[in-house]
Amino acid sequence: MARYLVIRLGQGLLTLFLVTLLTFFLINLSPGGPAAVMNMQTTAEQREALTKQLGLDKPVVERYADWLKHAVQGDLGLSLDSQQPVTTLLKERFPNTVILASVTLVVTLVIGIPLGILAAVKRGSWIDRLSTFFSTFGMAVPDFWLGTLLIILFAVTFQVFPASGMTTAGMNFSIADLFEHMVMPVLALSILMLPNIVRFTRSAMVDVLDLDYIRTARAKGLLAGRVFFRHALRNALVPIVAVIGLIIPLLLGGSVVIESVFGWPGMGRLAVQAATNRDYTLVMGVTVLVGSIVILCNLLTDFIYSVLDPRIQHD
Repeated sequence: MARYLVIRLGQGLLTLFLVTLLTFFLINLSPGGPAAVMNMQTTAEQREALTKQLGLDKPVVERYADWLKHAVQGDLGLSLDSQQPVTTLLKERFPNTVILASVTLVVTLVIGIPLGILAAVKRGSWIDRLSTFFSTFGMAVPDFWLGTLLIILFAVTFQVFPASGMTTAGMNFSIADLFEHMVMPVLALSILMLPNIVRFTRSAMVDVLDLDYIRTARAKGLLAGRVFFRHALRNALVPIVAVIGLIIPLLLGGSVVIESVFGWPGMGRLAVQAATNRDYTLVMGVTVLVGSIVILCNLLTDFIYSVLDPRIQHD
């Protein structure tokens, strides 16, 4: 197992290297590139000084080598827009995304797994059809439309929750205020993520409930709850963990559209600002962080596989 994890970690680091390499070259070789941040109203001397400061007088390969050298040491450079260290900006925004992602994940799992189990147990019934309908709706609805609809409904029409932001400006921080600002983004993200959990849970449970050992457990007179949760769900957790492992990086990487619609100061909104301002050092910082999250989630998912099902051996 240890050897497998070391190999997977090496593969993940290689993948991260290739992702940063591709991102860096696409940014620098695209029309405009980092040079677009220059103000053409400045003097030629000022533009030349900025060119040297950004390293734009060097070949792109050499610039990437310089960036990689500093990145390995934990220095992701300065934001071209705010002139703040990229690591500082990431540290400021990432906790906000973690809060939003954590609450969304808990809500999604608490609702999605029981609903998927219920749909599997009652397959073919109105409960199953209703869950299928809402799952299809959640997969089909555009995230920007859903976010806008929630704002119109709850912030404009009924004025129950604030339309944007993480806290109320001018007020001292409070959990209640944070909760009010969090309700709509969490609701929107949960609606978008729930279909995956419900569908995978239902599919996995349907497969398990048809196996011989479940019928034997029922024949022995075991309580239905024990059969479903201790025997069936335990063996159906592997595909469920797989989809959770895919959802977590999406949430921690920041939902770009939802955070932008609701003005949530997280990673998604930071990525949009970086791309809009052509802040390529900040774009690279976001890429490194999100790529690292994906790699760690994949490693954790592989480890959980072997814990849930000892038959899965990683040599």
